[in-house]
Amino acid sequence: MTENGREDEIEDMSMSPPSVGSMQIAGSNGFGHSMEFMSQAYLPNRYSQIDIKLEDSNFNQQPPLPIYLKFEDVEYKVRNSEAASDNPVKTMVSKVATQHMREDRYKKILKGITGSIGPGEILALMGPSGSGKTTLLRVIGGRLVDNVKGNITYNDVRYNPAVKQRIGFVMQEDVLFPQLTVEETLIFSAFLRLPTNMSKQQKYARVETTIKELGLERCRHTKLGGGFLKGISGGERKRTSIGYEILVDPSLLLLDEPTSGLDSTSANRLLLTLQGLAKTGRTIITTIHQPSSRIFHMFDKLLLISEGYPIYYGKARESIEYFSSLSFIPEIPMNPAEFMLDLATGQVNDISVPQDILKDQESADTSTAVINYLQLKYKDTLEPKEKEENHGAANTPENLQLAIQVKKEWTLSWPDQFIILYKRTFRARCKDYFDKLRLVQAFGIALLLGMLWWKSSTNTEAQLRDQVGLMFYICIYWTSSCIFGAVYVFPFEKVYLVKERKADMYGLSVYYACSTLCDMVAHIFYPTFFMCILYFMAGFKRTVACFFLTLFAVQLIAITSQGAGELFGAAVMSIQRAGMVASLILMLFLLTGGYYVQHIPKFMQWLKYLSFLYYGFRLLLKVQYSGDELYECESKGGCRPLQSSPSFDTVNLKGGLTEVWILLAMALCFRFFAYFCLRKRIDVTN
Repeated sequence: MTENGREDEIEDMSMSPPSVGSMQIAGSNGFGHSMEFMSQAYLPNRYSQIDIKLEDSNFNQQPPLPIYLKFEDVEYKVRNSEAASDNPVKTMVSKVATQHMREDRYKKILKGITGSIGPGEILALMGPSGSGKTTLLRVIGGRLVDNVKGNITYNDVRYNPAVKQRIGFVMQEDVLFPQLTVEETLIFSAFLRLPTNMSKQQKYARVETTIKELGLERCRHTKLGGGFLKGISGGERKRTSIGYEILVDPSLLLLDEPTSGLDSTSANRLLLTLQGLAKTGRTIITTIHQPSSRIFHMFDKLLLISEGYPIYYGKARESIEYFSSLSFIPEIPMNPAEFMLDLATGQVNDISVPQDILKDQESADTSTAVINYLQLKYKDTLEPKEKEENHGAANTPENLQLAIQVKKEWTLSWPDQFIILYKRTFRARCKDYFDKLRLVQAFGIALLLGMLWWKSSTNTEAQLRDQVGLMFYICIYWTSSCIFGAVYVFPFEKVYLVKERKADMYGLSVYYACSTLCDMVAHIFYPTFFMCILYFMAGFKRTVACFFLTLFAVQLIAITSQGAGELFGAAVMSIQRAGMVASLILMLFLLTGGYYVQHIPKFMQWLKYLSFLYYGFRLLLKVQYSGDELYECESKGGCRPLQSSPSFDTVNLKGGLTEVWILLAMALCFRFFAYFCLRKRIDVTN
């Protein structure tokens, strides 16, 4: 097979991003087309030349900037929940009891923690649930800044936006779009987050390197899954989350409970991966609850926390020796991590304890006595030593201090962010847009309505009233469908949005524009599909102009309803409450829409002017009917114009542009206020 033949075959299979040698992207005139050419690792034997050429490309990944992290006397407090209790009696008692101690309004989570870690090391934060491990991790990562005391430096420089770019944070819950594959997730992340001075070829190469480094080749084309959607395993999801962060080459990698929910084999493989990342010069800190003995010995340093206070800090392999020197010795063979957690909780069953603790057992229970004893010993022995090492250590080299203060200028332009994010949003939601059930629903309801109103006419008042009822039902159906199709979008995607905004991946305006325009595809497609079936079955006017004007009116109603749903969802940002609010407001709009009640009392008339359903219904009537058109020609009174019908008492069938402009203005205003609410509700710490 010739070299050109291989290229053609790969393009036909839609598998590989770079062509041989030059690594030119097939279809590189647009990111969306090149997405089909993303991968070449699964043909290593047959097309080994591709791998060789990729290895020999000009892209050489620089090692991460070394970070020497120091934290000293770190404290963090939160407001006491009792101060805001819903029970008035409990609140009053609490106020009386604490009025002379104002500091009791706050509860200390971290109580003076000191430590340090350098490049190539893994620091494990251990302790029982609620001890403050995750809180300390978030403080170090700059996620918590209020009510924090202490000194935290990165290469002897305090936290700033430039430092933020050097930190990767992997949360305990894997916040990844379940509809995307592993490869798609990493590619979209690379194109959004990597520097603009990197070419497409280099970004694809970075993704390829990350996939191989984390051992994700086997599942690269499998959807991530989650909930009711089948996908990759828990270990693969966690490695994908890590890959999502290390794509931007962070110098400091923070992980919250990375082994949670994994079996021992997957957890061990994950720690081996972290060891490999540390060897490249990264500084890694991870919280971990109860690792196996094998994993425990993979850590370089250990910080054991009990009730927000450290009871051990130092080399992990020296921890048993330290506690043995304090006469805490396991009486049976025991996992070191289990032994540590027992001490951190004060549970000393099967553990010998110092005699002086037993003497004080009458004044306090054993658990409290053990914890207090360990905290006191740490304060007397380990803490002064660590502080002395921190102060006595040589300052970080000046070149590293300067390098960490240089902010990476890799922000994409607004149009570039929009193109990439639009394609990711559409890729993630396209299955919902073109769901078979939604198509069947739209087709079935259109068919049912078409048969119920088969060849309807306006010859008599009763027939006219029936057809006007169908018009209003069309308004109701697409108003409710589009409102409820949009109201849950932002509450559902809040976790993804918060995570990616914290990482400065894109602007909020870009996200909102992509979201509303992507959803608009479905909100235009389904009404069009619906009306193409119903219009001719129901016997509406068979003129080209009337058909397209009716279709335009229905689409305008759908787009305005979508904006209203987005506003309700962004304002409430709760899945439960968003549906309730949308239902209440929709009911109000239906009652004031101009069909059920035409003559609204004057003191309530202002409500109908807030209802886009009112304007949409009037627009449909003006498009479909003419006031000069005659009906009731076979009655005793003879023919009379449609405008004289009681159905149009409050509607002037002339015109229609006013309603169009009002609906367009409402659609824009709803979206403007939705964006404003979204900006207020998404709390991002910069």
